[in-house]
Amino acid sequence: MSRKLPPLTWLRSFEASARSLSFTQAASELNLTQAAVSKQVKLLEHYLSEQLFIRNPRSLELTRTGEAYLPKVRDCFDRLAAGTDEVFGRRRSEMLTIRCMVGFSVNWLAPRLPRFMARHPGHPIRIISSVWGDEFDKKHIDFDIRYGTGKWPGLTARRLTRETITPVCSPALLEGDAPIRRPEDLARHPLLHVLGYEEGWGLWLKAAGVDGRVDQGHGLHFDTSLIAFEVAAKGGGVALGRPSMAEEALASGRLVAPFDLAVPVNEAFFLITPPGDLPHPDAALFRDWLIEEAELAFPDPKGDKRGGEDDLPLSG
Repeated sequence: MSRKLPPLTWLRSFEASARSLSFTQAASELNLTQAAVSKQVKLLEHYLSEQLFIRNPRSLELTRTGEAYLPKVRDCFDRLAAGTDEVFGRRRSEMLTIRCMVGFSVNWLAPRLPRFMARHPGHPIRIISSVWGDEFDKKHIDFDIRYGTGKWPGLTARRLTRETITPVCSPALLEGDAPIRRPEDLARHPLLHVLGYEEGWGLWLKAAGVDGRVDQGHGLHFDTSLIAFEVAAKGGGVALGRPSMAEEALASGRLVAPFDLAVPVNEAFFLITPPGDLPHPDAALFRDWLIEEAELAFPDPKGDKRGGEDDLPLSG
């Protein structure tokens, strides 16, 4: 059975005008002239044989009929927008997109990605880099991997790593004129800091019992661990290594850990998703694989699978 409906352009003009109670503001929103919006509303009123607005000299008021009609029109537009996004907003041909902090993507994720591709051939993914504090853009990314305490209002956070911090440096610094053999020897070398970490040199120096003898603030500051590790590998100072970030450099011998003291920290890398968002068809594949890899690399010290607070939507 055919449905006789008013033209969509008339309904758009009515909804925008009713929302702002102004033909002028509606015209600006719809990129039309004020006269065009006014005319389209008049045509709609003629079509419906009902007055929708009371036109005062300097303002608009909705009639009772207009007030009754507005939520129906608005609901239709909302449903149409949701349906359009569901069908066309996430095409199966669109690649799953993961945004990841650049240091973590290079040092931890990249060496493991071949295993994902081998397990799930034909499911391409796109990795884009971030540094610190970028807002979650759910129109363009499916997952975000961030470092922090897991508290991001309005987002769901799933813990991936369990971190400790320990000094790392070039093997050359263990010898020479100022060899690093005891924690207090760090006073003779630049400390390399990475911006964005809440827990750093102050925490480690205090645990080592030398916080009064080594100035935690001296040295160089960088916005990514990649630069700090490169400077450390060239003998330019001592950086703090975290298992997720320093694994490859320590395994290759480019960096060494001169002390056995590894101090646990509260911060970690988390997999971030917006609650309630329609998932990409490949989202579950990547999420499950990533969590599996993380659990192998960072087993729960209690011996049970991670759950509880790590899986809860966080809101503020």
